[in-house]
Amino acid sequence: MYHRIAAPTSDIWNIAVESANFEQHVRVLKVSYHVVSTTELVESIARQTIRKNSVALTFDDGYADNFLVAKPILDHYGLPATFFITSHYTDQKEEFWWDELEHLVLFSVHLPCLFSHTISGQFIEVSLGAEASLSPNAQQQHQHWDASETPPTARCALFLRLWQLLRPLPYLEQQLHLQRIRQWAGAIPSQRLAYRSMSLNQLQSLSSSPLHELGIHTVSHPALASHSPDFQRQELLSNQSFLEKATGKKPNVIAYPYGSYNQETIEAVTEAGCKAAFTTEERTVNRWSDRYRLGRFQVPNCTGATFTQRLQQWQKRD
Repeated sequence: MYHRIAAPTSDIWNIAVESANFEQHVRVLKVSYHVVSTTELVESIARQTIRKNSVALTFDDGYADNFLVAKPILDHYGLPATFFITSHYTDQKEEFWWDELEHLVLFSVHLPCLFSHTISGQFIEVSLGAEASLSPNAQQQHQHWDASETPPTARCALFLRLWQLLRPLPYLEQQLHLQRIRQWAGAIPSQRLAYRSMSLNQLQSLSSSPLHELGIHTVSHPALASHSPDFQRQELLSNQSFLEKATGKKPNVIAYPYGSYNQETIEAVTEAGCKAAFTTEERTVNRWSDRYRLGRFQVPNCTGATFTQRLQQWQKRD
């Protein structure tokens, strides 16, 4: 599981892999593994005959760097991949909410000393004190922070709390709260070029490749298990319809945003005619795997040598 092929100044969720490292990963896979499309993988599960050392490459969200950086490398080595697309952001300058929130809270040079806001009935009040002004030391801490670890600053703690509360909300509510956070920060909507999603033309070009496939990743990237069955169906079917109209091909695989799903999600996925669904749960795929709970391993930003070691470790996790 990949998300971005890029080198951002901060990567608190560890979802970006530098292009040079990604090319090393691809070389390792080309030489030592059997890289298959998700279509071939799912067909192999159905036949219960998965070839040894098979690997499927997936990319979540639809960042433009998938097309601009990852695709040329994959094409050069002739390896297939599936790109799971969040359709709302296609052809838009708008950033994903988590990227903008990180930019606002962690990297604004000056913020008001006091933050107070209510989200989903929970009142948050945080005094930033001296951290209202971003010092060079704090900026470095934020750039190197891993969000799975203890927040090193009040700003990091505030960001994480806001992220936790915004994550389960539907898009419009997220945007309402994000606008209030912008107003507090004295900022306008962030439209950084490096954080954009693919354009429609890029999406169509990617889909026309004989190597690559597009998959469902919903319209607005909600945590599906936090929502009603009807909401889930709408997000899935609208995303599927958009991709079919844009490319002439009806996608039949999905990756659950944030890895969030429940039994109602699986029912909606099967109703949409999907043949398989991918989670973010770290486990290998074998011939007995549940096609709607397929595991994946998130690939870190590492060299080819370290990637080789990770692959060997993952293979042992049956």
